[in-house]
Amino acid sequence: MLPAGLIVVGLVFDLLSPPSFTGAPFFSAAPLVAAPFFSFRATLLTGSLASLAVVALHAYHGTTSKAEALTELVTVLTVSGLALAINRVVRRSGRQLASARGMAEAAQRAVLPVPAERIAGLHIAARYEAAEADALIGGDLYAVQDTPYGVRLAVGDVRGKGLGAVGAVAVVLGAFREAAEQEPTLERLAQRLERALRREGARRDDLDTVEGFTTCVLAEIPPGHEVVRLLNRGHPEPLLLHPDGSLDVLAPAEPALPLGMGDLGSWPDRTRQWPFPAGAALLLYTDGVSEARDGHGLFYDAPGRLRGRIFPGPEELLSALVADVRRHVGGGGTDDMAVLAVARPGKRKPEQRTRRAATAIRSRHDA
Repeated sequence: MLPAGLIVVGLVFDLLSPPSFTGAPFFSAAPLVAAPFFSFRATLLTGSLASLAVVALHAYHGTTSKAEALTELVTVLTVSGLALAINRVVRRSGRQLASARGMAEAAQRAVLPVPAERIAGLHIAARYEAAEADALIGGDLYAVQDTPYGVRLAVGDVRGKGLGAVGAVAVVLGAFREAAEQEPTLERLAQRLERALRREGARRDDLDTVEGFTTCVLAEIPPGHEVVRLLNRGHPEPLLLHPDGSLDVLAPAEPALPLGMGDLGSWPDRTRQWPFPAGAALLLYTDGVSEARDGHGLFYDAPGRLRGRIFPGPEELLSALVADVRRHVGGGGTDDMAVLAVARPGKRKPEQRTRRAATAIRSRHDA
């Protein structure tokens, strides 16, 4: 509405002001404002209306100075022509951006495909949320794979941003998808990922590669789904949400360096095992969740915000979590976040589930 409003303001200003004043600046601004937002035809129409307004006003006032009237008209016509040129440039840039966005979406689907909702009897949900609204891919990763050793999962965060981080994500995921089928233990799987990153680093000599690393959690749910095994390489600790609303933080027995930092020290990887009861959900996430801060600098407390909650399924869990993180940071974000939830089917009380889910995390946030 702004271009039309500028023309109206110019008309009113010209009619109500003394003869020495003119509304030509408002008429010139109208097509310039229309150029980046309107179509070429609408921008042309705006410039034409602005030019007609100049002619009509001088005819109404009976301006005696033809030079003054001609100068104002030429000014508006010139600015309108520039506005049409700007419109062409913006439209061309928009098409190029749309093409780049389409390629980014294809890369996103290739690198981080959305997993099936049900794998080997488990309910699965995954989501990638970029910190910037127009960003599609980055350094966070997740993977789910049904293997001879059970359902194996990975959630990780590559140091750095941009295409270099995306390349490292592709290396980690490619190595995971191959090794998850072949390696009988998570310890050996982690070593395969370590070697893959080391090979990638040897092929590149930029600073991000030299100082690069990947925090990662590897998980395994064997056939029967009675336990979950975790191997944590410097990553935020996963959560196990029980069907009664209680919650466990699945911390490693000993801290470990991220993948890609094996040159700084070596020690045996250690896998920990926890019971995985029916109706429980395993939640894995990147530091885009755990390091999200509000306006006062307080970090998001995922265990505290989720404890006592009951969710109908993993998709509802992720939707509530992502929405609550966005509220915590005030609608924006400073880092990408990948979240992955795996639920073991079990009997739940629908009345209690519906009532508890209705309270949502917002009630905690308001409190």
